[in-house]
Amino acid sequence: MIDGSSTWHPKHRIDPKIQQDEEFMQILYREHAVPLHTYVLPLVGGDRHRAEDVVQETLVRAWRYADQLDLTRSIRPWLVTVARRIIIDSHRSRQARPQEIDSSPLDLMPAEDEIGNTLSLMMLSDAMSDLTDAHREVLVESYFKGSTINEAAEKLGIPAGTVKSRIFYGLRSMKLALEERGIGA
Repeated sequence: MIDGSSTWHPKHRIDPKIQQDEEFMQILYREHAVPLHTYVLPLVGGDRHRAEDVVQETLVRAWRYADQLDLTRSIRPWLVTVARRIIIDSHRSRQARPQEIDSSPLDLMPAEDEIGNTLSLMMLSDAMSDLTDAHREVLVESYFKGSTINEAAEKLGIPAGTVKSRIFYGLRSMKLALEERGIGA
């Protein structure tokens, strides 16, 4: 029975009518919350808020199952077991779900400005249209496709010396075409 000072010792028997009562919950909290919190805190990595949630859930479960508990004995081992299982279940449920990633840092990252590159490519393409077919063909093969002089000569069916000559004069014509468009060296 509860004595007049309203303190409860785990070995004292509680009247079953009081077990579902708010007073029972207050007694559970007063007698077991601090030791449970002390036990749970290292198990949740020092997260005080999470430890408080686990203690609260443990005490609520004790209150729900009060009619099934043997209150003639200490219920603290049962409470510790329930708290540990709540932590394990929580860990398992977090592992079963993919980790959520916050995309807000990506919004703050500066992106490269591609407008300058796009305009440069447009100007190059426009200037390439001013070249002769022979010069354009050699420049595309050697600069854009990355062929060596000998590979370009083989693909285009012309001598390697002709490829060199066309590259030289093609680049000179390209430079003039770009200067006409306001793009200097």
